[in-house]
Amino acid sequence: MNTEQPSSAVPTEPVSTDPVDRVINYHVCTKHHFHRYARSLGFLDWANQPNPFRRFEGAPLVRLPLLKNEDEPLSPSYDAIYQQGAVPAQPLTSRTLSRFFELALGLSAWKKAGESEWALRNNPSSGNLHPTEGYVLLPLVDGLDLTAGLYHYAPKDHGLELRADFPPGHITRLLAAFPPGAFPFGLTSVHWREAWKYGERAFRYCNHDVGHAIGSARLAAATLGWNMALLDGVDQNTAAMLLGTHRTDDFRDVEPEHPDCLAVIWPVGDVRGEGLRVRSGQGEIPLFLDPSAVKDLVAGPWHGKANALSREHGVHWDIIDQAAEASWKIQGEEPAIPLHGFLEQAPLHPLPLTPYGPSAGQIIRQRRSAVSFDARTSISAATFFHMLQRVMPRVDQPQLDRPMPWDVLPWEPAIHLMLFVHRVEGMAPGLYVLVRDPKKLPLLQQSMNPELEWTPAPGCPSDLPLYWLFQGDSQRLAAQVSCHQGIAGDSAFSLGMLAEFEGRLRQGGAWWYPRLFWEAGLVGQVLYLEAEAAGVRGTGIGCFFDDPVHEIVGIKDLSVQSLYHFTIGGPVDDERLMTLPPYHHLARRA
Repeated sequence: MNTEQPSSAVPTEPVSTDPVDRVINYHVCTKHHFHRYARSLGFLDWANQPNPFRRFEGAPLVRLPLLKNEDEPLSPSYDAIYQQGAVPAQPLTSRTLSRFFELALGLSAWKKAGESEWALRNNPSSGNLHPTEGYVLLPLVDGLDLTAGLYHYAPKDHGLELRADFPPGHITRLLAAFPPGAFPFGLTSVHWREAWKYGERAFRYCNHDVGHAIGSARLAAATLGWNMALLDGVDQNTAAMLLGTHRTDDFRDVEPEHPDCLAVIWPVGDVRGEGLRVRSGQGEIPLFLDPSAVKDLVAGPWHGKANALSREHGVHWDIIDQAAEASWKIQGEEPAIPLHGFLEQAPLHPLPLTPYGPSAGQIIRQRRSAVSFDARTSISAATFFHMLQRVMPRVDQPQLDRPMPWDVLPWEPAIHLMLFVHRVEGMAPGLYVLVRDPKKLPLLQQSMNPELEWTPAPGCPSDLPLYWLFQGDSQRLAAQVSCHQGIAGDSAFSLGMLAEFEGRLRQGGAWWYPRLFWEAGLVGQVLYLEAEAAGVRGTGIGCFFDDPVHEIVGIKDLSVQSLYHFTIGGPVDDERLMTLPPYHHLARRA
């Protein structure tokens, strides 16, 4: 949820050709202030509202089976997906692929008010605008009746559009270093979808949504016993080649797509017909693709032209293009991470529902963004601590041994939480900080007011680095710095996500800028589902007054910056809206 206002602020032109300086300039120019907001159109141009569904006209559409919740593959319990080895690996079939895309990027419901209908999805998005598009590269697989090649997911039709035929042998060679059954998954962004409403701040929100989609895909994979890791060594030119976003003729005179990231998904084990599951032995898994192999692969025939999403665009926000160009990852790398190595007996499918609590599918499908809170509902301290433990990446472990979904990110965490506690039973209201990487405590302390007392939160589990900064009612303050939105103060608690900022960019490069937002979006995705599991509801807040947030704890430079806000509490539903099933428009297909 975001509430943006018009602004007369005029950002300064970048004064440097250095990419890091340019992304920092973008970040500073798109801050909201009490006396002015970042630039946006100032009103909603409804006549040119972007189509939320991209299609490639002329590309063959392969419809995925419409599965009911009780159909196989059944969803494990929500708790089970967080337990290593608890979910047996499913083979790659049309049904498992259908379930993956449904839970990752599919529709969760339709809302209807009068004559208007709009879709909700399992992956959240700023303003429900959904700039994120999903792709999958499928090898030739026994039991999967699909041509080898690149596919674009069409969520409204729950189908895969064949964008390119690739020789199966070329795909096999490209994936030779990966575990058996591995396939690449990619995400792109249509920046216009967010810029239409939010103007220059849209690049931030698109990258939030990439983080949400990384999280929703990782969680969907976990329900099938699949693993997932970001191929963060891939440069963006290679990603653009593989995903087809570089094909100017396919996007002529329509909104382009920005290639954000690639990931690899594979069964947690090598699924054998005799029921023996072997976690892909010794060795390493690469977090990159060979650019020359990708170049050879994409020479095959391509299908389809992208549809236009708006009739006209009105204002074009050049600063978004500048930020995207500056943060483009030019140089690829060749990192690798160690694989697990053990044997275990595991049943294949059907996968039974475990009897403990709601299913993961139920929690994922029921997730909504709250638009209002009741200012009464509280949660227990135990529930609060449990939510915070879920966002801890436990970086003392190798990447693939970290808690899901943090095993998807190949970097040390850069996001920490500044929490406004309002209604948590057994905890004093006030301001707290969760240090998601304990090694970074000195950095955070040095970046903030030296007079703050970092007291371990009373009653907090010993392995949770939660610190109490000061006591007092912070409801009005939380709402004020979140663009005067009552949801930040009417909740049980709200928070700002503080990123290690300039140091990360100077050390790692400007391409780190989007990744900070991805990590923040992934934190938000975990909190969304944790709220649902706890019987409450959450919502992301992209609109906040940046520097006034920093002033609360005395941040005076760019060492740490707030990138995203979030709030969790008792929702107040709008009873005027009718809810319809997600694929009611396709019911005739079933």
